[in-house]
Amino acid sequence: MTALITDDQRTVLLANGRQSLEEEGFDPAPVVKLFTPDAGATWLLTHIDPDAPDHAYGLCDLGLGCPELGWLSLTEVAELRGPLGLPVERDLYFHAEKRVSAYAREARQAGRIVT
Repeated sequence: MTALITDDQRTVLLANGRQSLEEEGFDPAPVVKLFTPDAGATWLLTHIDPDAPDHAYGLCDLGLGCPELGWLSLTEVAELRGPLGLPVERDLYFHAEKRVSAYAREARQAGRIVT
């Protein structure tokens, strides 16, 4: 799991998780992008539940044409393998340019996450 998210990213994700509990309608920019290099899955994570640090929230796209906002288990994502056996990776060059709601709106229109 530590390979997927850096300590600095985890700090921001947890801070966003605390803020999401206090601020209704909280709409942060994604902090980290994860993807399967040999499949069509992509995740843009915005926050981690401070009471359950294995649970992250963000825009999830399993490559089936219906991306959605939701919760996921970081442990389960870390254990995933694509058809060639490659693990999930962190996009080292991803930098969010907008709020997650904008990514979600565009993803629904395109049928996939567009970054």
